[in-house]
Amino acid sequence: MTDPASFSSAACGASPYDELFIYYLKGCLRPENEAFGEAFIGNWEEDGYSFLFFSRPASDAISELLGRQPGLELVDSYRMPYADWQGARDISLQTERLQVFAPWQARPGGDHLGIVLDPGVVFGTGTHPTTRDCLRALEQLYAREAPATVLDLGTGTGLLALAAARLGARRTLAVDLNPLCARTAARNVRLNGLAERVLVVRGRAEAFVGLPADLVVANIHFDVMQVLLRSEGFYRKRWFVLSGLLRSEARRVLDLLAAKPVEIIEKWHHDGVWSTFYGRIG
Repeated sequence: MTDPASFSSAACGASPYDELFIYYLKGCLRPENEAFGEAFIGNWEEDGYSFLFFSRPASDAISELLGRQPGLELVDSYRMPYADWQGARDISLQTERLQVFAPWQARPGGDHLGIVLDPGVVFGTGTHPTTRDCLRALEQLYAREAPATVLDLGTGTGLLALAAARLGARRTLAVDLNPLCARTAARNVRLNGLAERVLVVRGRAEAFVGLPADLVVANIHFDVMQVLLRSEGFYRKRWFVLSGLLRSEARRVLDLLAAKPVEIIEKWHHDGVWSTFYGRIG
């Protein structure tokens, strides 16, 4: 098993994503058309549109793609620094027990549990307050209990699943419907040598919420969270962390939980906008 401490500064350098070349297409790619070479970072599909990310200009490759799949339409193209897309060029996050850093960064010193994270073009580096609060919730929980099995629904880059594993979870299932998120999370699991303890699958959170687990983590869209909270499977867990909630959504989540056998242990609110809840069931 690989320890993140083995990533030495000699192996680190500048981010491989200094600039992004983004091609915005109407339509979704067929799987056989996603082979673009090493400059291709990934394809983000949403609501019938595709966003293709490259580390170098790829106009010729896009022209060839449109020829192979005539149903696609190029809407626009963009060029931007990676830092503008991700919100920061480098990843360096430290909480009470965890240290998150990119594979192109030297690991900071100290006794924190290390997590190597390559987000690619997927959001979820820990810079957003909801992600940071989820990490705090996990640290609080694992300081008092030892949930062995975890469901991370809407895993994104896989950061929260990796954090649970580093803190002590023996088995974690990380789920995301977006194929780029699932591939990114799986890559981060391999980077951290945690493939024996973290499994990434692509699918709908609603389809997995009923699986047995001690802890369920959902930093996810409210539309999906409502479905999760109406599922009996959710209430067969012992612990939960819910996040990604705007103020009005947070109130509705509390309303949904009010009639259930749950206890809210901790709440985090940021700037009157984002909310996170950590609690116990039963």
